[in-house]
Amino acid sequence: QVQLVESGGGLVQAGGSLRLSCAASGSTFSRYAMGWFRQAPGKEREFVASITSSGNNAYYADSVRGRFTISRDNARNTLYLQMNSLKPEDTAVYYCARRFTSVPSEQRSYDYWGQGTQVTVSS
Repeated sequence: QVQLVESGGGLVQAGGSLRLSCAASGSTFSRYAMGWFRQAPGKEREFVASITSSGNNAYYADSVRGRFTISRDNARNTLYLQMNSLKPEDTAVYYCARRFTSVPSEQRSYDYWGQGTQVTVSS
C-alpha cells in the first residue's frame, strides 16, 4: 500500500520560508512523477507544482512560480517543496500526491494522496 506523509508545515510571517517534505513508501518512488496541491479554507484544491520521476523537469502554478521550488531525493524516497517569500494567500493545507498520467496540473492525474500539512502565513 502506497503511503505519503507530509511534514514541515507551520506558522510563518509573510516574507518567510518553509520547506515541506513528503515521505513515500509502498511503491518504487523513483518510477513516478509527483506533485503538490493545496486547499485554502472555502476553496477548491489547486495545483501548486509537479516534478518528473527523474527530477529533471518541474512545473509550477503561476501563483507560485519564482517563489516555490519542487525537488526530490529518490535515494531517500522523499519529495520536497521549498517555499520562499510566503504570502498570506499561500495559507492552506498542502498535499503531496503521486502522478500516474501525463497532465501535471489536473487532480485526476494523481492516484495516491497524503493527509496534508497546514501552512499558515500571517500578515
